[in-house]
Amino acid sequence: MRRALAALGILVVLGLASIWIAGGGGSGRIDGADPTPVGDRRSGAFVDGVIAEQASAAQAVSAPTERQVLFGDFHVHTTLSGDAFVMNLPLMGGAGAMSPADACDFARHCAALDFWSINDHANSLYPEDWSNTVDAIRECNAKAGDPTNPDTVAFLGWEWTQAGLTPDDHYGHKNVVLAHTDEARIPTRPIGAKPGSILLSSLGRMTRGALSFVDNRFDDLNHRIATRTGTPVCGEGHVSELGTDCQEVAPTPADLYRKLDEWGQDAIVIPHGTAWGIYTPPNSSWDKQLAGDMHDPDRQTLLEVYSGHGDSEVYRDFRGFETTTSGHLVCPEESAGYLPPCRAAGRIVMKRCLDSGVPEAECDGRAELARQHAMKAGKDYVATIENSSAREWLDAGMCRDCDQPSFNYVPTGSAQYIAALGNFDEDPNAPRRFRMGFMASSDNHSARPGTGYKELLANTDGGFDRPEEGSSLVGNLRAGPDDDAERPPRSRAMVPGATSPLTALADSERAASFQFTGGLVAVHAPARDRDSIWGALERRETYGTSGPRILLWFDLLTDDGPRPMGTEIELTRNPTFRVRAVGSREMQGGCPQGSLDALGPEELERLCLGECYHPGDRRRPIERIDVIRVLPQIFEGEDVGTLVDDPWRSFECDGDPTGCVATFTDDDFQSGGRDAVYYARVYEPEKPTANGDPLNCERDAEGRCLAVNTCDGYDDCLAPDRPRAWSSPIYVDHPTRARSR
Repeated sequence: MRRALAALGILVVLGLASIWIAGGGGSGRIDGADPTPVGDRRSGAFVDGVIAEQASAAQAVSAPTERQVLFGDFHVHTTLSGDAFVMNLPLMGGAGAMSPADACDFARHCAALDFWSINDHANSLYPEDWSNTVDAIRECNAKAGDPTNPDTVAFLGWEWTQAGLTPDDHYGHKNVVLAHTDEARIPTRPIGAKPGSILLSSLGRMTRGALSFVDNRFDDLNHRIATRTGTPVCGEGHVSELGTDCQEVAPTPADLYRKLDEWGQDAIVIPHGTAWGIYTPPNSSWDKQLAGDMHDPDRQTLLEVYSGHGDSEVYRDFRGFETTTSGHLVCPEESAGYLPPCRAAGRIVMKRCLDSGVPEAECDGRAELARQHAMKAGKDYVATIENSSAREWLDAGMCRDCDQPSFNYVPTGSAQYIAALGNFDEDPNAPRRFRMGFMASSDNHSARPGTGYKELLANTDGGFDRPEEGSSLVGNLRAGPDDDAERPPRSRAMVPGATSPLTALADSERAASFQFTGGLVAVHAPARDRDSIWGALERRETYGTSGPRILLWFDLLTDDGPRPMGTEIELTRNPTFRVRAVGSREMQGGCPQGSLDALGPEELERLCLGECYHPGDRRRPIERIDVIRVLPQIFEGEDVGTLVDDPWRSFECDGDPTGCVATFTDDDFQSGGRDAVYYARVYEPEKPTANGDPLNCERDAEGRCLAVNTCDGYDDCLAPDRPRAWSSPIYVDHPTRARSR
């Protein structure tokens, strides 16, 4: 017996030692250490064929052909981003390690993009990670062929990731994209909004060691923790005087712009997810970002209006809560277009309370307290009611009449609201304004740029690469609490950032319904090379699509010839515009032979999931052209709801697959006496779309949600939705109005 116990003891000690050793990460690897992509450049015949077909499509609507329309993705994460690492754990149904080299292969051979950028979270990038990323981008470009006519152009960049706990200290997420990749014209390190941290490092060495026997990706996590933890934050001073082995931090946009100026390199800053309430506090507004040095009009020149996390375009006049002059929070009533989360919280507690047999008067008090708790909890309102589910919250917090809206929609971060803003601090007669171009991208977290070419849920951040492995953990999270879980008939106070869990976990069942395949940024450029693309970005000759490669031209017609989207001009007459649009090419199943030849069958399946951008000969028709007019504020506090005309003009198209053209004049511009912003939004006909009907609500005659039917995530969750594209605005100034940038 003693020998048996001794043997058992030895086994226990050896087992614990093995777990301890595994927790140290000695056998793990660093993601992205190999910078070399698998595939070589796409064939010149393929690229030339795309150019020729596009020129033919442009000629059909008399659009100019001297500039190509190039498609790209300026928002791509690999598993160097901490959240992407966790999302791609095999036990979560993820793909495992997905590197910058993988992103290059996907952009080139799965998505057939003309350009793309890497945008991992800066606070996740340690010095060696940045060095590896730079090497990978250079390797990607080295395989592109002739630099004056490359098959794809890879841009270097990162994401500045900031999230405030209150509306006053929230600035949001911004991508930084660099023009160049050579050592003399890039920063030594990326600039984050906060010091770095490694997700799951708080689990403890023994726990992480044990998990490595369940999922060997924890070996890589443990290795990352062992080798990266302890990297210091750079000190104060000019960026050129800081050390090389540190993380650079800029807590506010003003700090970010100052540091970019100190580096002195060409860089564009692109805000994104501006209406995305998963990290944005309710009622957070972009007003404060137009004040002083919080905005740099020479760097912050583009705005991402759509991504795989939804649409941030449209303004609506609802709010999550209202505040009285004395600071008291008031919960708005439900409207046809919006159910305030606080109102839903009160209803949930009221029902639970009455079902428990509590007197109605007592339940009324608990419901009012629940409304207050929900308002004070901000974006984490779901966590104020224990074991609550999507069935109870319904569509609270969502924009009901928006196309593919961002989760927990915050309209005071929308593109239309931003375009309407004026800041009157320096001169009430010359307000400062945002004048950004529009674009879209994917915000993909599995090194897959440009995933919107086919409607596969696995190409969203809510899908599974390995559904059979991710079904248990993620499926349980999305399913919400068990039917027999205790549901207290009261709410609880939650302090944002202190006692509340992440909204993504507390509300994962609903959040998964607002994950989409993602958009694209398009540019009108005279050639395919880096400088030509960068020039188009600087001119704001950009537009965004919800994924399909719709061709779009939007011009102001003048005596000196047409002026393209992105133009800023003063006019003494009523402006006349022309929109020309051609639908995207119908997709064929599978992948073209060139992709198979470049990657091989195993890599094609692992990376592309067996489906690529594979266009056929037919184009989809354009169904409708909408024109939106925004009149920027001319006095402080002017109601934005009265300044956005959406649509201001609408043109139904005849279904001709060769395209649609609309010409129109603003006959009220001169008499109106104020500046105006115009942009076009074009639609293709409905098609099956991944998460095309988020939450799949059963609605009453007024549009109110009565019940939700969330998708479980194991098929593509298809529902009809209209693909669309958004032009950059044309900014037309009235001669009687003074303004400043």
